[in-house]
Amino acid sequence: MWQNWEQEYKPEMQLHNYLFWDMDVERLDYTQHRTLVVQRVIERGSSEDFLAMFKLYGGVKNVRKIIKEIPYLSERNISFVCIFFNLKKEELRCYTRKLLREQLLNC
Repeated sequence: MWQNWEQEYKPEMQLHNYLFWDMDVERLDYTQHRTLVVQRVIERGSSEDFLAMFKLYGGVKNVRKIIKEIPYLSERNISFVCIFFNLKKEELRCYTRKLLREQLLNC
């Protein structure tokens, strides 16, 4: 789907500041907060944000690894990343955490 994202990417593309409305963008460490950045792009990003994210983290393959670490995504976003990035729900930390919470609540 986005295997040829590099052809669509333009050097002026950057992540939009509105994705990080609740923090100081100047102090945001994109390496340390990579799961937060990817989560925000998935939840609220435009196609330009996706392209900028792929460039920032070295491509679709690396973003797939980061997605697996995200602690929370809605059901809708879980379905989206599974289809878009060819992942299984069981590979996602957010999904396994959700299952554990449900098990604890049902005891």
